[in-house]
Amino acid sequence: MSSQQERAELDQRARQGETVVPGGTGGKSLEAQEHLAQGRQRGGQTRKEQLGTEGFQEMGRKGGLSTTDRSGGERAEEEGISIDESKFRNTRNQNR
Repeated sequence: MSSQQERAELDQRARQGETVVPGGTGGKSLEAQEHLAQGRQRGGQTRKEQLGTEGFQEMGRKGGLSTTDRSGGERAEEEGISIDESKFRNTRNQNR
């Protein structure tokens, strides 16, 4: 089977609602699924590079509390929500 035939078959399956590309959930065609998968992978990696490993981990711990105008840490402090950071290792705690 040629590459063109394989792509046509995968596109047909995608149009029937099947996910044919890992990470391509929701795409209505093979090309759409490829773009979705590529964007999801690149988006998370870019964010991790911007924040660094420590910032990315902190975002995960406090991300549920963040809003558009305040970070998760700020909101937790304002609302009196305690976050036990002793169970998370980072470079600041290792040097103590």
